[in-house]
Amino acid sequence: MSDAILKIKNLKIEFKSGKETVQPIRGVNFELKKGETLGVVGESGSGKSVTSLAIMGLLPERTSKIVDGEINFKGNDITNLKEKQYRKIRGNEISMIFQEPMTSLNPVFTIGQQLSEPLRQHRNMSKKEIEKAVINVLNQVGIPRAEQIINEYPHQLSGGMRQRVMISLALLCEPDLMIADEPTTALDVTIQAQILELMKNIKQENDMSLLLITHDLGVVAEMCDRVVVMYAGEIVEVAEINELFNEPLHPYTRGLIDSMPTQNTRKERLYSIRGQVPRPNEITKGCVFANRCPLAFSKCFEETPPVFARDDHLSKCWLQNTKEGEVV
Repeated sequence: MSDAILKIKNLKIEFKSGKETVQPIRGVNFELKKGETLGVVGESGSGKSVTSLAIMGLLPERTSKIVDGEINFKGNDITNLKEKQYRKIRGNEISMIFQEPMTSLNPVFTIGQQLSEPLRQHRNMSKKEIEKAVINVLNQVGIPRAEQIINEYPHQLSGGMRQRVMISLALLCEPDLMIADEPTTALDVTIQAQILELMKNIKQENDMSLLLITHDLGVVAEMCDRVVVMYAGEIVEVAEINELFNEPLHPYTRGLIDSMPTQNTRKERLYSIRGQVPRPNEITKGCVFANRCPLAFSKCFEETPPVFARDDHLSKCWLQNTKEGEVV
C-alpha cells in the first residue's frame, strides 16, 4: 500500500528475564493507511502493548531490544533511532493515549503544566500562546471550565475527565498518527461511549491515522476500518471490519466473536476459549493456537502455518490451505 503511513515488517522483540531470554513479539507484519483506523485486538499477553511501545520508542533499554524487522513511519525507518531523534517525533508526529490515565499523568504537576510540556518541546511559542493552545485543546475534547482545570491536579478530576486530558495531550501538536492503548479501560459504559465518539470526531477533524489497541471487539466494531488479530506475539488474521465479523477465518478470531454477548439472544452461558495465552518461553513448534483450538489436527502441532491470503483477508491457519495461495 503506497499510502501507508506506518509499516511494521517482520518485527521481533526480545526481553531478558534474569538469565532467560524470551521473544514476546515473533515476526509481526501490518500496515496502517493514512486516515485509517486500524484495530489491534487480542487477549492480554498477545503482545499488543509491547508492539505499541516499540513504535513509540519506549521499550525498556536494559531488558528489551528489537532483534529483527523494521518500523517504517512516513517512509523513514525509525527502528533504531537514538533517544534524541525519537523525541523530535514522539508527541509531535506520533502521540499515544496510554492505558491508565491516573498513572500516566504526574500527580505533582497541574494539568496545565503537563499539557504545556509538548508545546515547549516542539513549538516556538510564548507562555501566553501555550496557555491559549492548552485551553483550546481542552475545550476541543469537551472539558468544561478549561481555564480553571489547567490549575488543578489529576486527582481532582474524574476518570472520564482524566482520559479526556490524555486525549488532549495526544492532540496538542496535531500528530499524523495517534496510538490509543485500551483508551476506555476502567470507564463506565456511558463515559466509554462518550470517549469513543470523541476520538472518532477528533480523528476525522484532524485527518489523523489511528491505531486502536483493545481486547474489546465491541469497540473494534464501533471504531475501526480494518482489524489485526494478535495472539501470542503473532498476527493470526487481518481483515476489513465487516469481513472479519461476517466471515472470520481463524479459529481464534471465531472464538473471540462467539464469546461476545449479544442483545438479541439470551444465552445461559457465554462461550469461552479454553486455556490461556501461552507464555513466550512455552512456544515451541507448530501453530501458536493449536493447544486451545477445537479444530486442530496433527499438522497444527508439528508445522508453523504460513500466512494465507483470500484477496486482502489474511489468515495464519492450516485450515486456509486452499487455492487462494499463501503470502511469502
